[in-house]
Amino acid sequence: MAHPLIGEVMKKAAVGWLTIDGHPATTAWLTWIDGAAYVLHGGTEQPAPGLDGADECLVTLRGEHGGRILTWRASVERVGPGTPAWDDIAPQLATKRLNASDPVGAPARWAVDARISRLTPAGEPVEAGDTLPDGSGAAAPRPTTAVTPTPVPRTLGRRKLPQ
Repeated sequence: MAHPLIGEVMKKAAVGWLTIDGHPATTAWLTWIDGAAYVLHGGTEQPAPGLDGADECLVTLRGEHGGRILTWRASVERVGPGTPAWDDIAPQLATKRLNASDPVGAPARWAVDARISRLTPAGEPVEAGDTLPDGSGAAAPRPTTAVTPTPVPRTLGRRKLPQ
């Protein structure tokens, strides 16, 4: 049974930050169903580095004001295609998946190229209320190979400046 605070916050949460085995925290779309958070990841879906091999992770959530309000420890379990759990959870995730191009066919596609992980609360919240740190928790941007393909045009307001 999940701590009541975890259940209440998760009912309103759509995204959270997953901290997995020393990887930097990663933003993930989460769906709370029957006392556990479900994460769809891999393939063409959201990345969750390290979640495949993890036994546990930390889930950090923000409140309606935008600030962090709760961090909880979760045990991680993979929901495999063709299992009764998959047959129950995958269609629910498909209906809740924003911008899904094919919600009806999504579970069949996910069975081939994505994974669903169940995050079950394990114990009391790690951080909540007075135990939350005072700092922002912001991290420096991660290195990337992404570049702007063309130079940004010189503009002033809406008018292009002469070269």
